[in-house]
This record gives sequence, structure tokens and C-alpha cells, in this order.
Amino acid sequence: MKNAINLINKLANQFSKLPGVGFKSAQRFAYKVVDMKKSEADELIESILNVKNNVKYCEECGNFTDVSPCDNCKSVTDLKTICVVTLPKDVFTIEKIKDFKGGFHVLHGTISPLDGRGPDDIRIKELLTRIEKNNVEEVILALNPDVEGEATAMYISRLLKPLNIKVSKLAQGLSMGTDLDYADELTLSEAFNNRKLL
Repeated sequence: MKNAINLINKLANQFSKLPGVGFKSAQRFAYKVVDMKKSEADELIESILNVKNNVKYCEECGNFTDVSPCDNCKSVTDLKTICVVTLPKDVFTIEKIKDFKGGFHVLHGTISPLDGRGPDDIRIKELLTRIEKNNVEEVILALNPDVEGEATAMYISRLLKPLNIKVSKLAQGLSMGTDLDYADELTLSEAFNNRKLL
């Protein structure tokens, strides 16, 4: 009995490392795994291993992909506009509204001194390289409207001003502190279409 509880708690500890999962939820997940059929548990394990072994970051834009460059980078023929987002999930969110036809660039984080993350810890250098290589005319900063997102947007804007590139950000249809993936499609579409120059 004691060994079984230790095994369940060890699994719960692993689940609790996931973002937004507290220990109570992690325990529920662990107990659910115990109650699963072996075939269901095997499918879960196989799915985790498939994602870990086959999903990587696109060498161009930084989005999730199984081949690099990704399908989006291969399909965009005229990369005059780049939409900069924080995380790969934000690409999926913006693609849902079908208002944007350019390329994406994923930073994989925002500038956050409190978390020890500076400009060199996110993909800003790669963004500058892509802008120069493709003669980009506009950069749309679709970052979360929170303190870190705003600080990152201002930092990138200052870097791009001397390059004579149009820099815009999503309009404030998004309330401060809202993550992009929680915004509904209409609000996001309006914010995208009414973006402001920086």
C-alpha cells in the first residue's frame, strides 16, 4: 500500500510541474491514470513520446513543426510583413481569424528582469536577421498586453525605428493582462485590423 501511494505521488509530482496545475489537480490526474485501461495509458505515453521526439522549432520562425522550415514559412512567398508573437500557441490563435497573410516570428518569451529574462534570452536577434534578409516593411507586435509584453514591444520598436520599418501593435480591444489565447476571435480580429503604429 505504502509503495503504491509513493508511486502515485511521484506521478502527481510530475503532473504538478505542468503550468497551471496545482497539486490537487495533479493528484486527480495521477489517480485517473491508475484507473485507465492499460491500452489508454499506453496511448498517453505514446502521444507524449511522439510529441517529444517529433515536434521541434522551425529554424526560421520558431513555431512548432515536425519539419523545418515549417509549412507556414514555406508557403509565404512575400515576407514583407512579420507578426511577432510570444509563444507558438499565439500563432495558432492568430491563424484562426484568417486576417493575416504574412509570416510569423515566435520570441519564446518576453523581456522580464524579475524572471531573469533579458533581450538575449528570447529570439530578438533572429527577428532582426529575418527582417534584414527579407527586406521586411512592417512588423506587427502581437504580444500579450501585460507589463512584460509592453516592455518587449517598446524594446523591439526602439530597435526597429532606425531601420525605417513600420512597427505596429494590436489595438487595445484586448484588455491589459489578457493572454492572446483567451481572446475571442472578434475581439482579436478588431485588435488586429485596428493595430496602432509605435
